[in-house]
Amino acid sequence: MSDSEIHRRIAEIIRNDRIVLFMKGTRFQPQCGFSATVVELLDGLVPEYATVNVLADPALRDGIKEFSSWPTIPQLYVDGAFVGGCDIVREMHANGELRQALKVDTTPTEPPTITITGRAAQMFREAAEGESEPAIRVRISARYHHDLAFEPPEPGDVVVLHEGIRFVFDPMSAVRARGMTIDFVEAGASSGFKIENPGAPPTVKQLSAREVQAKRERGEQLLLIDVRTPAERELAAIRGARPLDDALQAELQGLDRKAPLVFVCHHGMRSQRAAEYFLAQGFVDVSNLIGGIDAWSLEVDPEVPRY
Repeated sequence: MSDSEIHRRIAEIIRNDRIVLFMKGTRFQPQCGFSATVVELLDGLVPEYATVNVLADPALRDGIKEFSSWPTIPQLYVDGAFVGGCDIVREMHANGELRQALKVDTTPTEPPTITITGRAAQMFREAAEGESEPAIRVRISARYHHDLAFEPPEPGDVVVLHEGIRFVFDPMSAVRARGMTIDFVEAGASSGFKIENPGAPPTVKQLSAREVQAKRERGEQLLLIDVRTPAERELAAIRGARPLDDALQAELQGLDRKAPLVFVCHHGMRSQRAAEYFLAQGFVDVSNLIGGIDAWSLEVDPEVPRY
């Protein structure tokens, strides 16, 4: 593709969306720290924007540098105009210019209603000892990944006070935090904060073999789906599990999207991918059997052969 063709393609990309970020990777999976930084800043200010993965197209990666006369990636465009790279975007965010460039609604964001359990509040207080004017920043990405850190407030932040503890949110995190609950769970070496957010999209749940068996014993109407090959199913199978064949796939097309699905394979990796696929198809109660049929043999039914 010639340089002029690449430039026409870039110009079209910029025209098609008001905010465009040329980056390494994607919004939900950045492939460099600079791209991840700009994504984090944009996610805190606007709900939607377009991203272009330059790693997927070397011609585009080189072409955007020439098009903008800027040597590095990422590059942000707003309303057809080049804004800058990571350092410039970060500086604009710090002084408030990025909000203006993005035309972020200046109406103050309503502080979210959140719940902090007593145990979580105690742990926050203990962690804040020695901090001067402590503020706990809560970041919630567009995919509802949550992050907690002690950081000072910034211009435009939304502040929530809870029993003397100060929580700060960027505007979009504040919107995503509505109804959120923060707890602290004691689990030995795995102890930590547990966040439940009613606004988060469904994710694939991870169930142990014992948990799946307990659900079956209680009579819960879950559909256990085996994604292994026919040869593997000949070697070992869980009673009642159905193969993901053409007949079942056709049946799933007409199934209620709230129907509970549990996917199983040999060790849990293929079934995880299958579970993610059906989650993307609109099913909302999707689980993966951790450790697969091998875990079933070890934890539930030793008569199921291991291979």
